[in-house]
Amino acid sequence: MAASLRVLTSIATLLLATLAMLASLVAPAAAASDPAPTLLAQEGGEQVRGTLNDGEGDPLEGVQLSVTTPDGEAVGDATSGDDGTWAVDLPGPGDYVVTLDTSTLPDGVELRDPERDTLEVSVNTGQQRTLLFPFGEGGQVSSLGQRLTTAAFSGVQFGLIIAIAAIGLSLIFGTTGLVNFAHGELVTFGAIVAWFLNAPSGTGLGVQLIIAGAIAVVITALLGGGIELGLWRPLRRRRTGLIQMLVITIGLSLALRFGMQIVFGGSSRPYFDYTIQQRISIGWLAITPRDLIVSLIAAATLVGVATMLQRTRIGKAMRAVSDNRDLAESSGIDVQRVVLFVWVMGAGLAGFGGVLNGVVENVNYLLGFRLLLLMFAAVILGGLGTAYGAMFGAIVVGLVTEISTVFFSTELKFVWALFVLIIILLVRPQGLLGRKERIG
Repeated sequence: MAASLRVLTSIATLLLATLAMLASLVAPAAAASDPAPTLLAQEGGEQVRGTLNDGEGDPLEGVQLSVTTPDGEAVGDATSGDDGTWAVDLPGPGDYVVTLDTSTLPDGVELRDPERDTLEVSVNTGQQRTLLFPFGEGGQVSSLGQRLTTAAFSGVQFGLIIAIAAIGLSLIFGTTGLVNFAHGELVTFGAIVAWFLNAPSGTGLGVQLIIAGAIAVVITALLGGGIELGLWRPLRRRRTGLIQMLVITIGLSLALRFGMQIVFGGSSRPYFDYTIQQRISIGWLAITPRDLIVSLIAAATLVGVATMLQRTRIGKAMRAVSDNRDLAESSGIDVQRVVLFVWVMGAGLAGFGGVLNGVVENVNYLLGFRLLLLMFAAVILGGLGTAYGAMFGAIVVGLVTEISTVFFSTELKFVWALFVLIIILLVRPQGLLGRKERIG
């Protein structure tokens, strides 16, 4: 009991120190996509502004932009001048949504990323925020073949990221029987830690994103191990039921989620490296180098995890405990050690998935929560308790999610993924790679 209390005290101290460090980093300066925000000397004067140029550096005149609050209340409008500049004065500090009206763009000019016509920004007292809308020809693909190819690649990329984040969720269930609703917050934690490490001096530590991501993965893995040692292991010793522990995961999820909101804020923010890149064309596929590298790294990570599970002693022990915990323990396997390793590895992979998702999209305190349902869908679709099933199920979910946007509204893309889940489970209740089990 005393040892458990010491572990809990150490974990609480570590978390409080981490939150205090992050809060001290974010307090002096605004957290935003602008690498070098300008602060006015006097109170007030908040503003969002920018300069619009096409892919060749020529200014874009007559483009309309609107600014609203996150609740949709209109704040102001602007039209770019002959030099491409625009500005909107704000009523005060806070979060705002800036939308570019793509219908007012000149012919032949398109956003490189069609989904970046709306930006969420956070503005501090007296701050002028400069926003970037990257343009260039070929930002959108036209033919059905091009759209399907691009959507398929995006689906594979999205599926790989979900798979990395979902492996730990599946292995934790397989080794302990716990359905961890706080797993999404581990994804968010990794992304947010990497953001603070990557943010420039004054807001963060200014660490290059690759190094920041690696450090964030290690910190998230330590957090996962600390939660196992300080919370779940003592609860298992007390023979706490799985239903009670499931409720605890929900409470832990809420505590972590809103704790990160307090520190990070409610707006979405990109990393400060690899943000604006020109698309390259490979046949029908139009893709940025960043997305290609992220996909290759994600695929290599999954291959590495699969090799570890198949070839190493700890990997075989993890699969043995997942298949039959009692038999594994009677065979001499240290089950508690295996479970601790699963939590450390699962949390680290979750944090890594959060970093990759933040690179492709933006970092937000709800990032992991939004992915949680898809992670559960991937785990159930592939087969509960098996890491290979989570990988395969995630690829299916990612492909269905993105390809559906070619034919249907993007608002429904998650609905189609869950619809496919229902259809497959009606035909194969144990999941794609799950095993049939005898009941009764």
